[in-house]
Amino acid sequence: MKLWQKDKASLKEVEKFTVGKDQEMDLFLAPFDVLGSLAHITMLESIGLLTAEELKVLSAELKNIYASIAAGDFKVEAGVEDVHSQVELELTKRCGEMGKKIHSGRSRNDQVLVDIKLFLRAEIENVIGEVQPLFELLLQQSEKYKDHLLPGYTHLQLAMPSSFGLWFGAYAESLVDDVITLQSAYRVANKNPLGSAAGYGSSFPLNRTMTTNLLGFESLNYNVVYAQMGRGKTERIVASALANIAATLSKLSMDACLFMNQNFGFIGFPDELTTGSSIMPHKKNPDVFELIRARCNQLQALPNDIALATVNLPSGYHRDMQLLKELLFPAIQNLKDCLRMMQLMLSNIKVQDHILSDEKYKFLFSVEEVNKLVLAGMPFRDAYKKVGMDIEKGLYHPDTTVHHTHEGSIGNLCLSEIRSAMERALAEFRFAEVEAKLSALVGR
Repeated sequence: MKLWQKDKASLKEVEKFTVGKDQEMDLFLAPFDVLGSLAHITMLESIGLLTAEELKVLSAELKNIYASIAAGDFKVEAGVEDVHSQVELELTKRCGEMGKKIHSGRSRNDQVLVDIKLFLRAEIENVIGEVQPLFELLLQQSEKYKDHLLPGYTHLQLAMPSSFGLWFGAYAESLVDDVITLQSAYRVANKNPLGSAAGYGSSFPLNRTMTTNLLGFESLNYNVVYAQMGRGKTERIVASALANIAATLSKLSMDACLFMNQNFGFIGFPDELTTGSSIMPHKKNPDVFELIRARCNQLQALPNDIALATVNLPSGYHRDMQLLKELLFPAIQNLKDCLRMMQLMLSNIKVQDHILSDEKYKFLFSVEEVNKLVLAGMPFRDAYKKVGMDIEKGLYHPDTTVHHTHEGSIGNLCLSEIRSAMERALAEFRFAEVEAKLSALVGR
């Protein structure tokens, strides 16, 4: 069934190619299609395109469909083109000809736009729900291991003393910036395109402010042409924010793979969290971190994939946009999986103690020796040269104690400040307000 079909059906090959994976991807959008329809028919009744009784009947049946989706009993049937068609078909089966009235004043173009924005808004909240426990875990591990030193590297060469407190805390603060960028993406997704129809508005006196309020959007996409131009742009912006989280996880995974290596030997994990070799009985492979790294590297390519699919399109709707769902929707699920697995791994990490007591790490303290001479009154360049000469002559015997006190250093991790920064970023989302609006719409 196709809402746009008149007297001739498409060739089967054309139908198969144009539908593609849309039926599968549209299951992600099903609850949001019903929410959009509930808001739309409420608005239609307010402008006289539905009676109060029709609104009552249609709303009740849409809420029943919403419940069936939540229960996992909804599917896009064979021969039905997409989720929009399936919902309207279900409604018409239940309500008769009245069900066909819900499409007045909208197009599948703005219908899928509002579905995607509602979906992305909800998925950003879900991602935040996975970021928060990982962030808290990183802070807890930072505090727990703040006195456990490890080598710091530049160019992958020994540089200066670091600590596991610094290491865990660095990734916690990285997540703060990731959440800040995700908050900006959320604001872009949190604008209502409904009422833009096919991209040029409607001759019906639609009340777009009303549907904006009903769906809990922060504001409208005011210009109807721009509302359609937002398709692709919104996905790219959200993908870019998700890619920032992916970059944090990928780098953390790479560190973990290095630190597990026997030549480093800084961390370990229980056997059940690693994998073995088919011929080497000693192996404990970091497969989880390697797969997080690979998936997150794919995620970092996602904004470019979306851009390349849309970069040369003029204004207005184009079918190219359909493919963005196949790129973005599974990627979001992969990111949530990676966040969960990272939390599992770091909850079970084993940190080695007294790493820097090994003689091979003695040169990590050269800067400490230079700084001591400077504090005693020697110019920095002279102190630098003296320590360098001592190293060459075998006269370098460093004190391996570390006394760093400035903000963000080994001795002053600023964990409370990092937590406050995250709390401020999270407070900007106002998820509870949106949930209250949607709960009112479905009568919960």
